Amino acid sequence: MSAAREYELDSEYRWPRPPVGGWTADDLDRLPNLPPHTELIDGSLVFMSPQTRFHSRAIHFLVSELTRQAPEHLEAIGEMTVKLDPRNRPEPDVLVVPVEADTGFQQTWFKPEDVLLAVEVVSVESADRDREVKPRKYARAGVQHFWRVELSDGQPVVYVFELDPATKAYNPIGTFHKELKVDLPFPIEIDLSAMDRRR
Repeated sequence: MSAAREYELDSEYRWPRPPVGGWTADDLDRLPNLPPHTELIDGSLVFMSPQTRFHSRAIHFLVSELTRQAPEHLEAIGEMTVKLDPRNRPEPDVLVVPVEADTGFQQTWFKPEDVLLAVEVVSVESADRDREVKPRKYARAGVQHFWRVELSDGQPVVYVFELDPATKAYNPIGTFHKELKVDLPFPIEIDLSAMDRRR
């Protein structure tokens, strides 16, 4: 077992200064006082800005709907990181994983091979990461299905993608406005207009 790394704090913000070569995926569990939902992208820490109501509502709605419709051997969970490689540990907004991938209440990340579906709800300040950077990394790591959720003219839109194993890139499957209906990773039907309903 290796010795714990020493971290030098930035004098103004009190954040740990990155070591030469950047942070690693394992550092994310050891760094003190990180803000909630900190991600690691290419060895750099990425802090989440305050989220909009749409972002929060979309996450909770999709976790609820996917949980309700998933077969017993799968579970939907929100905001858990995926350790793609030593320098990348992003946090999808929603994940679908096998129940057997759950290692207990202290678990902080999943393996990419356990992720059947990753969902990103696009925020203004993270639009490039949500639309380009993170999907590209999920695809290279072998995550089979990816959804991107956006707010367009006040309504949710879901863009659905499936992995092409030959190119390790996502192919678009469909764009869904009022109702989302797909067969993979399991049969799913979601009334997107219900996302803003209180009950």
